[in-house]
Amino acid sequence: MDIVVSKYSVPIRLTEERWFHIIENHDDLAGHYDNVLQTIEDPDYIVEGYEWALIALKGVSKSKFLTVVYKEISKTSLEKEVVLWQKK
Repeated sequence: MDIVVSKYSVPIRLTEERWFHIIENHDDLAGHYDNVLQTIEDPDYIVEGYEWALIALKGVSKSKFLTVVYKEISKTSLEKEVVLWQKK
């Protein structure tokens, strides 16, 4: 497992299990483990994804980007959540 720090200073981990899941579905990424981590750590752009996910983009050519979807779990906001229980 490797950990990188996002632009928002949140540690992002990439476990071996998650990496195998990624390359099973995106076999073109098989040799790009370090590039995926670098994209999170030093992206050219960060755009909003779905359900609090972030999408980091790193240019690889004039019209192509390596795109990495990740979540900053410690950044979850309770403002948008329906709180079912809260400790008093």
